[in-house]
Amino acid sequence: MVEIDANKEIRRAVDTGSVKFGFKQSEKNVLKGNAELIILSSNVQKRIKEKIQHYCASAKIPIFNFSGNSVELGSVCGKPFVISCLCIEKSGKSKALGLAKIQSSENK
Repeated sequence: MVEIDANKEIRRAVDTGSVKFGFKQSEKNVLKGNAELIILSSNVQKRIKEKIQHYCASAKIPIFNFSGNSVELGSVCGKPFVISCLCIEKSGKSKALGLAKIQSSENK
């Protein structure tokens, strides 16, 4: 099985693709159908997590649960602020879409 480094792929998506940061931007893109993947930090607020999971389930958009907290996710993205939720619109040269597939197969 091919191992994908989540941190590298998230950073590559930020650098080469189109990524929106924050719950409101992610919510808008999911509702418009522009999202390919949603990434949530481990310490995202429960109501935000439930709301985005509901929208993503309806739109059949995968979710990747990042193992680190929002400070670590912000650092991985190269941003000087916390990120609890981000939306990948276009993955660019990254293999970030494979993260959700690997995570779902591990949960089975």
